[in-house]
Amino acid sequence: MPVDLRKPAHARRRTGREHWSAFRRSPFVPAVVLLFILAAAAGLFAGSYTYALANPTPRHISIAVTGDPPHNLYQAIDRELNATLVVKTYPTYLQARQAVEEQREFGILTSNTLDVAGAAGSSVARLLTQAAHQANPTLRIRDIKPLQQTDPQGLAIFYISLAAVIIGFVGAIQLSVHAKELNAGERIAFTAAYAALGALAIVAVVDWLLGVLNLPLPESWFILALTMFTSGMVFTMFNTLVGRWAMIPTWGLMVLLGNPSSGGAVSWPLLPSALGYLGRWLPPGASVNAQHTAIYFGGHQHALPFITLFAWALLSTAVFLIWRHRHPGGRDTTPAHAAAA
Repeated sequence: MPVDLRKPAHARRRTGREHWSAFRRSPFVPAVVLLFILAAAAGLFAGSYTYALANPTPRHISIAVTGDPPHNLYQAIDRELNATLVVKTYPTYLQARQAVEEQREFGILTSNTLDVAGAAGSSVARLLTQAAHQANPTLRIRDIKPLQQTDPQGLAIFYISLAAVIIGFVGAIQLSVHAKELNAGERIAFTAAYAALGALAIVAVVDWLLGVLNLPLPESWFILALTMFTSGMVFTMFNTLVGRWAMIPTWGLMVLLGNPSSGGAVSWPLLPSALGYLGRWLPPGASVNAQHTAIYFGGHQHALPFITLFAWALLSTAVFLIWRHRHPGGRDTTPAHAAAA
């Protein structure tokens, strides 16, 4: 019997198109995509924080003037601040103090005293103090709204808000991996549950255990829980819209853009103008703002931070519910006999 010496089919050299088709079906495609995404994310992460926080520069610092301070005094302070001082005159010191309590002004200048409010922005208070000393070394300076002694740099609020934001969307990621079969209502309920419990854990550790911040329990707990829930639902929304790549827009919105512009590490008047404005409308900035007012300016809480957080939470939840059929999770709840019929 003659022997067929031709090469078997499996030994045939594959064409370029076949190689490309095999590569596209392999796990190397997402790995290569992630390679470039992670490299870009590292640069953007470093760039966003250094751009916003490395060299804070005064751009718009508003102070109240009452009494009869020398005109050349606040002109001299303004020169030291590179012409960024905005002065508003108040008829009485009481009205000026009320403006500080409502966080409309960062200080009060009288004939012989500059009152700063460290709790309104420690970085702004330091700049005002330094500029006033250089303008008039004899000027009396006092802090009428100091930070808590256990948080002299005023960074603890930024850290607890950052924890709520990151754990919020990391929790949603873990639900999508380890509890993938949760249906829409169940997913929302568990997101709210871990947000409430996680917020309580933050309060317990930061206040009760470490004593870093004296937190008003109901309000701080609610703000942290709302922040964590909002962050979790933002990831869930993007997971519905773009599937497995949901981490990219979530990270970009909440961490690359939201946290540096939140005003927690550097006060908004010292951030680049666009970031200072945009940060108020993103969940991290709204959380920092609400928490900051709750701790230091009780009774003067603003509606805008809560409107912002609720708006993002409602938008994310609505998108998830409307297009929940696109979400990679869920399970079939049709009874077996109905399915058979």
